[in-house]
Amino acid sequence: MKIRDWPVSERPRERLIADGPSGLSDGELLAVLIGSGKPGFTAVDVARKLIVEFGSLREFLSAEPRRCLGQLCIGPARYASMQAALELARRHYRHVIRRECALAAPADMRSYVLTKLRDKPYEVFCCLHLDVHHRLIHFQELFRGTTDGANIYPKEVVREVIAHNAFAVIFAHNHPSGTAEPSPADRLVTRRLKEALALIEVKVLDHLVVGETRCVSFAERGLI
Repeated sequence: MKIRDWPVSERPRERLIADGPSGLSDGELLAVLIGSGKPGFTAVDVARKLIVEFGSLREFLSAEPRRCLGQLCIGPARYASMQAALELARRHYRHVIRRECALAAPADMRSYVLTKLRDKPYEVFCCLHLDVHHRLIHFQELFRGTTDGANIYPKEVVREVIAHNAFAVIFAHNHPSGTAEPSPADRLVTRRLKEALALIEVKVLDHLVVGETRCVSFAERGLI
């Protein structure tokens, strides 16, 4: 049976419009993006099959293009639409931080950092350059490492902060292992960066460590 033959109360698209997206399952949300299936498979069938095949919605959306393309009903157009949806989500959160004080929108800031960093297979150290009102000027990837670390150079950080005319900064990096707990090395480099930036009167407001599902804040832990 095609989705259009289902009762209106069971169709994912109609439910999303009527009640919002939060009530839909991962498979139903993905089905809305897929749009239509093929003979013998509804879009919901396809979505559920993909989630089982890849292990989770996140694993599917973050998989390499060559692995996604050629899956049931997934061609270049549908793959591009799904990646565009992900990027729209990132830009939505970035826009909020640009307009408002980053510290006044912590949930949006964390969602933005999570969507940017959590699926990286290698460690990435980034800087959120902020203006005098703590609004986002620029999100910058500064250093890229391996699966278990990245080399951080305070001199390069200071140079980029000056180049962006930042009044304050928030650092963020991911742990590809999935754990968000700060390591002793994370604490040491944060202290060194804070000391280096204090010389040019730039405040380090926070350092976010990104794991698989959450961020740990140095500021909330009293580590800044």
